[in-house]
Amino acid sequence: MRNYWSLLPAIAVIVVLILVYAIPTWINPQWTSTILALFRQHPEEQQATPATGAAASTAAGAGGGTGGGAAAGAAEPSEAQRAAGVLGPQQVKSRRMLAIAMVVGALALIGFNVSLNREANGCWIASTAWGALPHSQDSDDPCVDMIYGSFFGDGGGESFSDKQQPLEHYQLVKKKKPKYLKWIQNSPGYDADILVGTGLSCNFDLKVNEKDDEIKIYVDSDAPCPQESNTSLTAVKLKKPIGDRKIVTLDDKPMTEIHPDADSWPTVVKKLVTGG
Repeated sequence: MRNYWSLLPAIAVIVVLILVYAIPTWINPQWTSTILALFRQHPEEQQATPATGAAASTAAGAGGGTGGGAAAGAAEPSEAQRAAGVLGPQQVKSRRMLAIAMVVGALALIGFNVSLNREANGCWIASTAWGALPHSQDSDDPCVDMIYGSFFGDGGGESFSDKQQPLEHYQLVKKKKPKYLKWIQNSPGYDADILVGTGLSCNFDLKVNEKDDEIKIYVDSDAPCPQESNTSLTAVKLKKPIGDRKIVTLDDKPMTEIHPDADSWPTVVKKLVTGG
């Protein structure tokens, strides 16, 4: 199975670097501005200082003394602030907005990784619950390789074989609908009453016989179904509600209801934090 948790070290480094810059910037943008100013050099400003002073004096004389002097005096505080690295109100606002956007991006990066793990682990849990053989080294993505909706049969039709094979498990599609169905190939969706899983080689021979007192599910094949590395889910739509009817296989043996599904977000985050 593809292990998206292996991405976490790289993601953790990226997130830490983002937060080291973003949080202080959000609290007080001037702090990071002052720290960054320690590494700045202003040779051009130093060279331009005499020329700027001379130009200011000329402008003051040409402006009749009072007007030019006022303009030069008004410009001096702003230039002094820029030289000292003091941020203006608009700069403070823009840097805080950038810091917030970076924090949101870091959280989104974590959420994206957790979501990928939730999908992959959910499909792996469901496929193995239905009987697929775990093959973590061969399967890059369980949602693609290990579980999918039926491509052939729908459980209908009459039996023709002299001998049938029993099945053990079924899943009801109730109010709490299994989330893993959203991620598998050829998903049967939620428009079904019962889900039945078989290997690909037995999928076409699946039979569901609906009676007034029971629902019988089995495989119409002389040979037993082999264990396979995948499972095919057949969605069964009943003619009438299940009610009190029993769900059985051959010899009226009761089948076992299973409830595979993806872990909830809190569970996945807990596993992330605890390393479980």
